[in-house]
Amino acid sequence: MICIETNRILDSCRDRDCFENVRVILTDFGNDIIERTSVVRTKSACIAWTYINIEPVLFNRGFYTVTIRFYVKLVCEACIGGKAQEFDGVAVVEKKVILYGSESNVCIFKSNADPNDYCQNPDPICCSRNVPNAVVEVVDPVVLQTKVIDPCDERKCYYCCCACDIPEAVTHRLSGNLSDDGKREKYLAVTLGIFSVVRIVRPGQYLINATEYMVPDKECVEAADDDPCSLFRKMAFPVSEFSPPTLCPGSIEKKCGG
Repeated sequence: MICIETNRILDSCRDRDCFENVRVILTDFGNDIIERTSVVRTKSACIAWTYINIEPVLFNRGFYTVTIRFYVKLVCEACIGGKAQEFDGVAVVEKKVILYGSESNVCIFKSNADPNDYCQNPDPICCSRNVPNAVVEVVDPVVLQTKVIDPCDERKCYYCCCACDIPEAVTHRLSGNLSDDGKREKYLAVTLGIFSVVRIVRPGQYLINATEYMVPDKECVEAADDDPCSLFRKMAFPVSEFSPPTLCPGSIEKKCGG
């Protein structure tokens, strides 16, 4: 038996969210494109950045509200004059779940001095609380619908932030500056499907069974650059890619609560 320090999963859930009619914040070039056409499709979508906030639930000790905001980068394509034009945009969606994270009021202090420097003055050690952390795993969104809407329908769109709220980590990945002028005659909206797993973890000390470390017997083999086909023939055939797993009967799905 050995004692280790690691994170323990206290609660978790999985969910599939469908966000309908999410307004897309486009670049200046993208706004000009949709003013001239209504034939638009989304070529790709990926989550460029995520904001996660965790707060305790009032009058319900041990439970926490996890707020997750996904910043989805979209690459769209429109047809103008028989030619395809690509432009970027950002769709922002938000979800909340409630999970159990337990209680703890312990102060933690950890040394940070360099043991190799005998004369170094150690930095002041600040107290850190043993608070839980939220971890989110998510796959790239599925774009279920893309459409151009009029200002009268724009009020029905899902819209939780403006262009000035987009983080620089997202805007630096775009091909132009974002613009969300409210006087536009047309807007772009998408419907996104997102699969996610959310869990709350907290550090702790645990006793586990372990064995002594064993040095591997396998020797490292260098890749043969002169014969790539020979290396390819040694690769295992990807059977799982041609035969995706089926849904097990009687499986129970735990949904996130919000």
